[in-house]
Amino acid sequence: MTIRAVVWDVDDTIFDYASADLAGMRDHLTAEGLVDGFDSVDQALRRWQELTTLHWRRFEARGGDYEEHRRERVRDFLGEPALPRAEVDAWLQRYVVHYEAAWTLFPDAVPVLDLLAEEYRHAVLSNASSRVQEPKLRALGVRDRFEAVLCCVELGVAKPAAEAFHAACAALGLLPAEVAYVGDHPDIDARGAQDAGLTGVWLDRTGTGGRPELTRITDLHQLPGLLRGDTRFGAPDTFR
Repeated sequence: MTIRAVVWDVDDTIFDYASADLAGMRDHLTAEGLVDGFDSVDQALRRWQELTTLHWRRFEARGGDYEEHRRERVRDFLGEPALPRAEVDAWLQRYVVHYEAAWTLFPDAVPVLDLLAEEYRHAVLSNASSRVQEPKLRALGVRDRFEAVLCCVELGVAKPAAEAFHAACAALGLLPAEVAYVGDHPDIDARGAQDAGLTGVWLDRTGTGGRPELTRITDLHQLPGLLRGDTRFGAPDTFR
């Protein structure tokens, strides 16, 4: 069946989240005077990254309140489990100022969206919140490229659940077999989409490799050829 649409992950797929988070947190920690509690800024950043991953995986597995999961990450990082909500929110808002100043798309994102614009419809499926992703996509100048932006907080179900991918297909009025999903995580994105009946594409920017059962690219510039049937990037019968 012909691929008619591409559904995209956002963070670390088209948006360089990791770099923005690190740059923003580096400036925030320095401004807050929090570096003194660690051996170095890098150590503080590593701790922040560890907690980001830990709390995000918990949120994906358990659900709950998106904002509260962010607050718990901050309390854990600061070592103050009873820190009042208002103080945590103020801390987060000060961080956001630095984080947003570092926002940027990956260099290959807009050129590839341009290349695909006439042949494929586009949407977003993210394991975040619409109140986070909608303003981000607008600020980055790409919101109007997507027919729909679906996020797990509002959907009530997160990737890799098939229901999340099927919701994106339904928003486009297409069958799963008519949709490709592109994301940076091999299991949550590519394998999840594949198991849901979509064509899952793992964007492996760091060249990790080691997952021969997945369709993998290392740069978005490889995506148009893959979608058009260039079998160098996948099994010959993947795209028909």
